[in-house]
Amino acid sequence: MTDTAHALSASRTLWDLVARRADLTPDRPVLLQDDRSLSFGELRARAERVAAGLYDMGVRPGTVVAWQLPTRIETALLSFALARLGAVQTPVIPFYRDREVGFALRESKAEFFAVPGEWRGFDHTGMARRLGAKGVFEAYDVLPDGDPRVLPPPPADGTSVRWIYWTSGTTSDPKGVLHTDRSLIAGGSCLAHALRLSANDVGSMAFPYAHIAGPDYTVMLLLYGFPAVMFEQFALPGALEGYRKHGVTVAGGSTAFYSMFLAEQRKQPGRKVIPSLRLLAGGGAPKPPEVYHAVVREMGVQLTHGYGMTEVPMITMGAPDDTVENLATTEGRPPDGMEIRIVDGEVRLRGEAVCQGYLDPAQTAEAFDEEGFLRTGDLGFVTDSGHLVLTGRLKDVIIRKGENISAKEIEDLLAAHPAVGDVAVIGLPDAERGERVCVVVEQPEGAAELTLGAVAAYLRAEGLSVHKLPEQLEVVDALPRGETLRKVLKYRLRERYARGTAPGQGSVQGQGLTQGPTQGP
Repeated sequence: MTDTAHALSASRTLWDLVARRADLTPDRPVLLQDDRSLSFGELRARAERVAAGLYDMGVRPGTVVAWQLPTRIETALLSFALARLGAVQTPVIPFYRDREVGFALRESKAEFFAVPGEWRGFDHTGMARRLGAKGVFEAYDVLPDGDPRVLPPPPADGTSVRWIYWTSGTTSDPKGVLHTDRSLIAGGSCLAHALRLSANDVGSMAFPYAHIAGPDYTVMLLLYGFPAVMFEQFALPGALEGYRKHGVTVAGGSTAFYSMFLAEQRKQPGRKVIPSLRLLAGGGAPKPPEVYHAVVREMGVQLTHGYGMTEVPMITMGAPDDTVENLATTEGRPPDGMEIRIVDGEVRLRGEAVCQGYLDPAQTAEAFDEEGFLRTGDLGFVTDSGHLVLTGRLKDVIIRKGENISAKEIEDLLAAHPAVGDVAVIGLPDAERGERVCVVVEQPEGAAELTLGAVAAYLRAEGLSVHKLPEQLEVVDALPRGETLRKVLKYRLRERYARGTAPGQGSVQGQGLTQGPTQGP
């Protein structure tokens, strides 16, 4: 981290960070979108006018304001305006609907709710009215505006809870995760330090700005003084024009994004799909080693992968100068100030980037151990070089006849199979075995049809123990994914196939294994 970035990382609040960067490089761009550009100086000036408009509406320090907005320059302006006021803001992913949105509004006790109106064919304003939301206002092209002279002084305390983020709610209602300005600055500093970026780089935000990665990434821009391209709607190959036009040097998001870029690269081997690109970086989902090697080999760029979650936006990150082995097989190293402890195989965390807990005190008490370490639910170990290796989830361990089986181990092996585009391995209830191993595969276009026998033979050849071999194969058109970082939603697969055909109940029997039906979830 440069001396300037290191000094800025000590900013007490996000608004303090914005103001200090605007003083340093007021004319340099920070956000790019289509043909529009916003400089660091304009970010401060315009956010203050929006803050004044919000103040005129009745928003005060501590007022809870929910917003469900797409990845746009206006969204960043609104968010920083709220940070200027010292309001408590609760971002909601734009793809959430009545159940999740209603829950977030009720639990946060939001007094205002900013929506985009009708967006991508859905009437967000209508949903807000239907839910009985308070203080509903549209904030897409037009934002509140006022005279900054009416504003109270900016907040000076960076350790008060001013952010409520929502976990994905995979099996029940989402959890409200409590963050401070300092925890978000700490997370963004970790990312910035690891990637070794400079003022000459151009980043990209292809994920929802309402995700915890939004402030994480924006903090990095403020620390290093370089811009990022915002994509309101991300789809390839359509988004490639934006990457090329703005000369993006750093892209990514998660493993699913790497795979999408790879698929585009394979359409034109030998010609870089994004000529200016030098680095793919991301996190949020496991990265099979083969994906790393394929990106480096075929795209001619470096790939650094990290580990984070809503509760801790950045925990570890690979560095571009790490060894090939560490970049391919680990999640990188933690920054100074992030403590990692392994307890009975579980990764536990303590540090400034860790959230303050949850809205529900009972959930907070359950999540932290007696020494203040957050229980992540992830399994892993730390190498002699200090790199973190994740081996699976506590709930992603399949227990077959009393033996523990790592779903991730099988997924990593199958990721290198030429007929596998993406894969999820799940455990399903089984009266005889306790759980059976089920492999759900998404095949690339034109791939030869997979059979369970072929999958088992491949895994045997790769050295997988016989007791870990799958007993059920499902081939789907597309794995179910979340709308943020495109993580595979395994709970949907478990729900679908736990109710579906089980061994001995209509499936095809063969080789002591079972191949179930091939329709999608």
